[in-house]
Amino acid sequence: MSLVKWNGDTLPELLTDFFDNDRILGTTALDKLINTSIPAANIVENHKEYAIELAAPGLEKKDFKIEIDNGILSVSAEKKSEKKEEKENYSRREFSYSSFNRSFRLPESVKSEDIKAKYDNGILHMSVPKKEDTRKAEKKAIIVA
Repeated sequence: MSLVKWNGDTLPELLTDFFDNDRILGTTALDKLINTSIPAANIVENHKEYAIELAAPGLEKKDFKIEIDNGILSVSAEKKSEKKEEKENYSRREFSYSSFNRSFRLPESVKSEDIKAKYDNGILHMSVPKKEDTRKAEKKAIIVA
């Protein structure tokens, strides 16, 4: 980026560099924004349940909202904080706000009424149990001819 000569294209170039390129990390500013607003998820399936883990550090369990609507499991969180400091000659107010929303389509083979969640050490753990008839179907023995 060159700011030495003015040719009418300097401002767009400056804005493009600011919004599109993070020269230190080699990623775009948009990539960083997307990665920080959607928590990473791990989903593991075994014969009795799906285990879902969401990485959401810095939150408390009261910050989460978990809902099921038409076979969609939605997890959202919102955290607001504000810090005020007032002295004789100045006052300072700092605030922050963060939120996310992540949704998962549930298969018909789950018991959505028995989903459990717990938040521990920055990770939201959700257990999505499968229906009994689905579990039995998965335990079939295969006979080799």
